[in-house]
Amino acid sequence: MAKAAGRAGMSEAEWAARVDLAACYRLVAHFRMDDLIYNHISARVPGAHGHFLINPYGMAYEEITASSLIKIDLDGNVVDDGGQDYGVNHAGFVIHSAVHRARPQVDCVIHTHTPAGMAISALECGLLPLSQTAMFFGKVAMHEYEGVVVDLGEQQRLVADLGDSQAMILRNHGLLTVGPSIAEAFTAMYWLERACQAQAMAMACNTPLHLPAPPVVELTNHLYKPTTRRPFGLLEWPALLRLLDRRDNSYRS
Repeated sequence: MAKAAGRAGMSEAEWAARVDLAACYRLVAHFRMDDLIYNHISARVPGAHGHFLINPYGMAYEEITASSLIKIDLDGNVVDDGGQDYGVNHAGFVIHSAVHRARPQVDCVIHTHTPAGMAISALECGLLPLSQTAMFFGKVAMHEYEGVVVDLGEQQRLVADLGDSQAMILRNHGLLTVGPSIAEAFTAMYWLERACQAQAMAMACNTPLHLPAPPVVELTNHLYKPTTRRPFGLLEWPALLRLLDRRDNSYRS
């Protein structure tokens, strides 16, 4: 079981990242995007080259705290286990270390197995621009299913398929988003999940679908770009933290 830990030996920047990452786990659980003890969210450790934080394999998302997060390096070596008995999900290491190594500008990686995400991942058409939310993503990458992600050989193919995209559908598997901050990666996942839910519901109606004209889709995506109006995620994040604090602020411990 997790033991009490604190900020000893940590920079203020690392502790702040831990608090935000723990909050991200709680928010994913709050919005019902978690999957028992499975899936993973990682965040780069500020100022520590090649180190990132990830969840202890065995804790539910609603249990994650800033001090319980495990620090590992890009080769999977545990740097700080938070004083607990849990290890790291190997599939989580394979996926997240690949992205953090290939995309140094990415600070956070989120992976989910939601019913809507898995449903859209099984459709040949992938994500369609059926909703304004779906149009947030100009390009959604696709990665073919190769089985449980435990083979290091898959890392190269995974990051090649991801390219410079913010979102990727893992075929017959689930969803993945990345961001330059935890807040931006979470907002991207929240919108990607909502877009998948809306598409699954619309397709279940068994009636012809209406897609906006391509120029409208392109314009809408342009208006959603962080350089057009504002970086989405940063404005929302303080409100999301207040939501958690009203319910249970133990993620900060």
